[in-house]
Amino acid sequence: MNRQQIITTGAVALSIVAGLVAYNQFSGPGDTAQPAQVSTDLRVAPGALTAQQLQRLGIQTQSVDAAVDVPLGTVPAVVTLPPEAQVAVTAPFDGAILRVYVIQGEMVRAGQPLATVKSREPLQYGAELARAQARLGLAQATAARTRQLVDEGIIAGARGDEVSAQIRVAQTDVSENARILRQAGASAGGEVTLRAPISGRVATMTAQVGGPVMATSAPFVIENSTALTLDLQLPERLAGQVRPGMSIGVSGPGVLQGATGTIMSVGGSLDPATRSVLAKARIDGAPALVAGKSVMATINGTSPASGTSIPAKALTRIDGKDHVFVRTGKRFVKRAVEVAGSSDGRVFVTTGLKPGEQVAVSGLSELKMLLAGG
Repeated sequence: MNRQQIITTGAVALSIVAGLVAYNQFSGPGDTAQPAQVSTDLRVAPGALTAQQLQRLGIQTQSVDAAVDVPLGTVPAVVTLPPEAQVAVTAPFDGAILRVYVIQGEMVRAGQPLATVKSREPLQYGAELARAQARLGLAQATAARTRQLVDEGIIAGARGDEVSAQIRVAQTDVSENARILRQAGASAGGEVTLRAPISGRVATMTAQVGGPVMATSAPFVIENSTALTLDLQLPERLAGQVRPGMSIGVSGPGVLQGATGTIMSVGGSLDPATRSVLAKARIDGAPALVAGKSVMATINGTSPASGTSIPAKALTRIDGKDHVFVRTGKRFVKRAVEVAGSSDGRVFVTTGLKPGEQVAVSGLSELKMLLAGG
């Protein structure tokens, strides 16, 4: 090796040594120990996070609640009217329609006039009422004279009893004719006013001005649209689980959030065509629904003793199973749960959780990565 090669090799060696010295000067012991320390911490306490880390990762928690009701299932249903919600308005006498005050579909209140009917029968009842009132006046005058003669001993007391009976007969005739005219809403001129028996909507209307009306016909039908029921089709698997008194939740397009109801009756046999059981439910309140509308009804059953409720956003799938991330102290652990159903943004869990525990409702992806393989 010549002199020039020796000098060059020495310079390279000095450069390497200087680089190592500079590296050791600018690298503290914490820099080399930190990766080992983090790895050790993750092995000792996987999922441990400080308050700053929770805030940075956007992880929030909510408490686990004890479940009151657990959804048994969601079934199709049709909105219907109960029998008492439809009332027919009939004319008390045959006649002709003079005036109509409403149109089909209009909302009316109880007692509101619907139409005026002209009839001859009220005139006849009115005439009979006048005759009965005249007979009553005559009988009362006769009774006064008879009582005076009986008191003076001119006639027997039985004659007074006979006159008293005539007064009672005349009073009965007056009361009966007056009652008929009053209930019919008839005036002295023979006009009868048909009025709405209940508040609701004019569902059916066949009355036309100038047209005839019969005492056996119903020119108007009023529906009470605030009293609604549901016809539910229960599948065979739910036939033995649903009982009267259970609560339901109603959902579907155009349904007010939170519409609820109660099961009133459950059929006792399966329909051979649909393999379902018909159940009836009452809808509570006055949701924006109309008869004939198709909706979905979630039936709620009694919760088991260990049942809990959590927000639906706390649930995640890991290895094909439902899991949640439970906070224990400063750590998060993943836990498998058994889900019974869901309703209104809540998930009902039968096993895996206890009331009062805290579960993560946000930052689930970050927790899943942190606890991967844990």
